[in-house]
Amino acid sequence: MRLVVIGVNHKTAPVALRERLALVGDDVNVALKQIEAFTDGSVIVSTCNRTEIYALVPQTSTSQHANSQLSDSQSSNVQDVKAAGQSSSNNTFSSSMNISSAAISAHITKIKTWLADFKQLPLVDIDPYLYVHRDTHALTHWLRVAAGLDSMILGEPQILGQIKNSVHLAQDQKVLSNQLGWIIDQVFAAAKRVRNETQVGAQAVSLSFAAAKLVTQIFDDLPSRTLLVVAAGEMNRLVATHIAGLGVGRVIICNRNPERAEALAAELRGPNRRVDVRPLQELPQVLAEADIVSSCSGSMDLLIDKTMTIQALKRRRYQPMLMIDLAVPRDIDSTISRIDDVYLYSVDDLQHVIAGNIEQRRQAAVDAELLVSQLVVEIDRRFQVRQVGKDIQQYRACTQGQVDKLLHESIAKLQQDDVSPEDIITELSRRLTQTLTHAPSKLMRKAAREGDSELLDFVVSGLQDAHRGH
Repeated sequence: MRLVVIGVNHKTAPVALRERLALVGDDVNVALKQIEAFTDGSVIVSTCNRTEIYALVPQTSTSQHANSQLSDSQSSNVQDVKAAGQSSSNNTFSSSMNISSAAISAHITKIKTWLADFKQLPLVDIDPYLYVHRDTHALTHWLRVAAGLDSMILGEPQILGQIKNSVHLAQDQKVLSNQLGWIIDQVFAAAKRVRNETQVGAQAVSLSFAAAKLVTQIFDDLPSRTLLVVAAGEMNRLVATHIAGLGVGRVIICNRNPERAEALAAELRGPNRRVDVRPLQELPQVLAEADIVSSCSGSMDLLIDKTMTIQALKRRRYQPMLMIDLAVPRDIDSTISRIDDVYLYSVDDLQHVIAGNIEQRRQAAVDAELLVSQLVVEIDRRFQVRQVGKDIQQYRACTQGQVDKLLHESIAKLQQDDVSPEDIITELSRRLTQTLTHAPSKLMRKAAREGDSELLDFVVSGLQDAHRGH
């Protein structure tokens, strides 16, 4: 397949180096165009935790490298037959194209050197932190990354969206070859299966995601629900974004600083979502309007006490409320948890939930890793079937060209005087037989010389079966 990946991530490089190797904004477009000069397509994935280049080693250079090792025009066909006869292994992606390891290594070095030059860093400084995968190992790595198995937060779903964005950038720059596009389709389909068929991403492992999960467990009909955001800091922004993304119909933001509240409101507004901004002193009045409350103010005093909550419940006719207190010190009176129809969760409650969920994800990751291995084998086989179809077409076209040449020569001889048609047809038959049996005969002799009994048996039995079929 000629697939390689070169990169760094949170496991191999410190944040200071990851920052220097990051490819963002216009850098990505420029980089993709430059890499296009010496690859058959590439995708650059650059996040806070990784910078990776997925690329195909160009076919032309690898075929030239291989051809320099061959003695005649038919030797490449011999090697193709041998590749088709080899058993499946981690290197079968490269076997069908007869790509030498040296050719792939040379292009890996070229990509590393380009990256160092592009980021204006000495290669010797970054090389120890770079990891390299090739062929099915590269495919396995890409699938693990897409499924969230290589993320800092095991099973997190954001990385798949980030990879899709990276692919869109490559498509916009027109640097995706058909073969790389096919690989990407397989990776996305396989990553979806991993997430759907295992529990690796099923449990919440961040405070904001855990809070959103609670909402779905307590409420349905979310478009009719109202979220009250008390304080517009970064943590509450994340929580509000997650919960709003579930489809709640209305959001109220209470904050001391109106500018920050308006900035958050602008982020959350949507075609089917109303967002209101209220001063913090109106909190007792708006509390009754909220089905869901998320508070994280940093205040030293309680913002929501028991009396305020009881009054809000009366005005709500005791419809249930979910209160999430992410503040330390707490914003919400802990005794509220004793009130019927109120579900109060503190930051410690959510941390306990997350700790249990992380362990469940670790257990699910075992199943996910096994599924990844199985899916890589399936993709490998599909690739071989896809590739051998092209190889067969090329082999038939080559053979047809030789047959046409012999036929043209024979027709020309038949037009001459004093020739025997029987002799010409006999000679044509002999030369056709030699042409069509040359490659398999040479392959059998080579297998015998090298003591490759498995390949020899494969070719001999295959030819015998073909003759019996006729």
